[in-house]
Parts: sequence; structure tokens; C-alpha cells
Amino acid sequence: MLLMPAIDLRHGRCVRLYRGDFHAETRYELEPHELLLRYRSLGATWLHVVDLDGAKDGVVANRAIIVALASQPAVSLQVGGGMRSAEALSDLLRQGVERVVVGSAAVEQPREVAEWLAHFGPEHVCLAFDVQLDRHGEPRVRTRGWTQDGSASLWSAIEPFCARGLRHVLCTDIDRDGALTGPNLDLYREALRRFPELAWQASGGVRNAADLTALAAIGVQAAVSGKALLEERMTPEELRPFLPNASFPASTSATAKS
Repeated sequence: MLLMPAIDLRHGRCVRLYRGDFHAETRYELEPHELLLRYRSLGATWLHVVDLDGAKDGVVANRAIIVALASQPAVSLQVGGGMRSAEALSDLLRQGVERVVVGSAAVEQPREVAEWLAHFGPEHVCLAFDVQLDRHGEPRVRTRGWTQDGSASLWSAIEPFCARGLRHVLCTDIDRDGALTGPNLDLYREALRRFPELAWQASGGVRNAADLTALAAIGVQAAVSGKALLEERMTPEELRPFLPNASFPASTSATAKS
């Protein structure tokens, strides 16, 4: 299993949200470029970058930073937030982003998104579904930066894309995101049972190396981690099995401001 460190951008700064709440933000003093260098020095080959402003407002707002990050060697970028038109996808892919992440549009514009999959190719498009469990334990999709409730279940939202070449799916349990409570293993077990042909990426709740090991044992292809890595809750030695180019850690530490 591959570990993909996350860089969340808001107003040009590195931040983390608590359970998707834009009013519960932690800002980190490291600049995005510094954070990329730290993760690359740890051995990361992929980074997951989220434009939180874009996710909420539907327009890529941190494009200049993303393009600068995409120009760095030896690290591939997977970028989401504001990907609601073919033009937005095409622009970032031309600028060196390896894979774009489509979230809200996959629920709101499924026909167009299916066309994007066919046009850009399944290795360059990842569909992202941010979910909360309802009272029956059913994962329900939320959209537009987690600000709007969705009636669709995760399973029904994915189904239309399976015949259109879908490969990569990122699933975030909102209630665990930024909470360091452990990933929702039952959710990902069920996801793999229903759609074993998909390359699942797990996001939300990762707190330590044991969580990464548990996700790997289930069969998840990649795990996205933000807060636990920013706060250096795992040693380089613990991360080594999940980072293909693992080496000695960077010396820079992250300082947070609530």
C-alpha cells in the first residue's frame, strides 16, 4: 500500500480542517513548497493536494501554488478541489499534475464526468466521495467542500462509472477526517467487497503506523494522511514500508496555530 501525504491549501496556506468544518481550521507555518520537500525527503512519490477554497466555491483558487508544486521533480501530484469542468482538468494536467480528483461534479454531473474519464483516461482521473454514515450505517455522499448533504449513497454514486473505465476512487469518512480516531476499516472492507476491481484510496482518521498496516491488510491501494504526518506522529522507520523512496527524515518541524 502507498502512503500519499496530503497538503490542504486555503488562502495559500497549509491547513487542516477538523471533520470538514471550515470554522475548525488549524494553520501550519510550513509553506507548501517546504512541505513537499519534507515529504519527498521521507520517500513519498505521490502527494495529494486539495484546494479547499476550490472545493467550497467551485473554482480553482490556489492554481499558482499547485502549478509550482507540480514542477518539482520526483513527486507526482494528485490534485482536487474545484474540478467541475473539463477545462479545469485539462489545465492542471497540462501544467504537470499527474492526476486530478473530481468530487462534487461526480455526483452533480455524472454524464459529463463519465466523458472526462473517457477523454483524459482512468489513470489521470480519480473520483472522490466524501461520506457520512446515516443512522442505518449507510455511507451518504456530501458535496461542495462537505457543505451540502447528498441523498445518494456511496454505492449508487459509484455504480454509473464502473462501465466507463473508472479505476481510482478516494473515499473520505468526514467524521474521522482530521480527528485522529483511526480509519473506518468497516467502510473500506465493504467498499472492496462491492467493488474489488477499483483501486481504493482511504482518507480520514489515520493516526499511526498501525492504522496504515490495517488498511494495507484490507487491500486498500493507497492511504491519504494529513494531520498525523504534519504533527510527525509516525517515525521515518515506521513510514518506510509505505514510501517507496524512503530515506532520512527532513529536519524541519511543523508548528501549528489553531
